[in-house]
Amino acid sequence: MKNNNGYVAQLNELLTLTVKERASDLHISVGHPPVLRVQGTLIPLLKQKKVTTEDAEGLARVLLQDEKYARFLKEKEVDFSLNFESDARFRVNIFFQKGNISCALRLVPSKIPTIEELNLPPILHEFTKANQGFVLITGPSSQGKSTTLAALIDEINHQRAEHIITIEDPIEYIFKEDRAIIDQREVYQDTLSFTQALRSTFRQDPNVIMVGEMRDQETISTAITAAETGHLVFATLHTNSASQTIHRIVDTFPSEQQSQVRAQLSSSLLGIVSQRLIPRIKGGMIPACEIMISNSATANLIRENKIHELPLVIETSLEAGMISLNRSLAILINAREISLGDALRCSLNPTELKMLLHK
Repeated sequence: MKNNNGYVAQLNELLTLTVKERASDLHISVGHPPVLRVQGTLIPLLKQKKVTTEDAEGLARVLLQDEKYARFLKEKEVDFSLNFESDARFRVNIFFQKGNISCALRLVPSKIPTIEELNLPPILHEFTKANQGFVLITGPSSQGKSTTLAALIDEINHQRAEHIITIEDPIEYIFKEDRAIIDQREVYQDTLSFTQALRSTFRQDPNVIMVGEMRDQETISTAITAAETGHLVFATLHTNSASQTIHRIVDTFPSEQQSQVRAQLSSSLLGIVSQRLIPRIKGGMIPACEIMISNSATANLIRENKIHELPLVIETSLEAGMISLNRSLAILINAREISLGDALRCSLNPTELKMLLHK
């Protein structure tokens, strides 16, 4: 059995390899060798031996140190960030499965990419110019939501003298202040919860608020109120489309409050970006996006609870900067950026996508 120094050396070797191979993730799980995710594909490190129960515990102890390890044993899972060497940073989740410890480490690039570098639609620049309102970045897990959010915040940082407060669990990208003052707060380290930190922002004089994740009704309600009261609020949700996002927010509240929430959303919402990362034919990943921009048509549909009609408005409002996910996928297919098979797997309506391609 390795001593602590042995696990430190093994962890350093694995993190160095993750950075060298430009992997997005490193997975440590009992019964398997360590695994990297490179360009969306899981690659076992076959030169490494399979992780034992003792190895997983030893590596977790090195990662967590004593204080976090005690919290991990109590809560059974823990999120935190890890600085590695001078220019690498990881978002780490350690959890139990079948009584054993597993670790998932996501490599966070040191440089915050721009909207152009991420191949995102230029219309996203408009969200950074607003003085108040609510912008939601949505999509399944591991689809680049945090990176898109960071790109938007960093653009404001370089363009405007504003006070920006971020609430994250954990902090991922580290912003280098330019024209803005940026206070980054990490849940558990700097505040007890998203809700408490968000409520406190009303006394901290922010212009822009970034909420890493909206997990409960109180956080959602406070974020909407912040957007209504003169703040520009950015947040993420794990939803698949604009209409599903509105449903998810509204359904979080009791039925007697839902009409009021729809009214608040209709007036404060600036837009919803729902994104997927698709494997690129020439390597790497590229986003496909559904984008809903708030206008009188979308606001009326939200207020009148006709949310099922939003996809039609999005599909027919290309000139306003909106785009459906299928149209975004079709554009990428026609540009030979992605394969038809990958596009169909990501589409929420593959039949409609095939019809678009044959027009």
